[in-house]
Amino acid sequence: MKVDLAPVLPPDKAQLDHRLGDVGWGLLLMLTGVVWLVPAGTVPPGTWLFGVAAILLGVNLVRYLTHIGVSPVSFVLGIAALLAAISQWWRTDLPLLAICLLMIGASLVFKPLLTKHA
Repeated sequence: MKVDLAPVLPPDKAQLDHRLGDVGWGLLLMLTGVVWLVPAGTVPPGTWLFGVAAILLGVNLVRYLTHIGVSPVSFVLGIAALLAAISQWWRTDLPLLAICLLMIGASLVFKPLLTKHA
């Protein structure tokens, strides 16, 4: 017996969620292409990471505002990319793996607390 744990969305919300995923991937690919096309010395350190963070967190913000479930994985990755970009701007060496593990663990702990129960 297969159990489907994905939330069931109305057709219009499911279509919007799919479109948001497509737009997010498109923006990520375009950002990567632009950063690769620009000469290496002209792009400040952390620019790509900051762009990735803005895209991932922006898509999740739109999901939240339209009452579609926020993707915990892309939210955590967006926060991690933002922290990595800030650490490159400040030329610090943050322990990103440890920070990612803490954020993933915190999302696992707080998800049941923030989920509405029927």
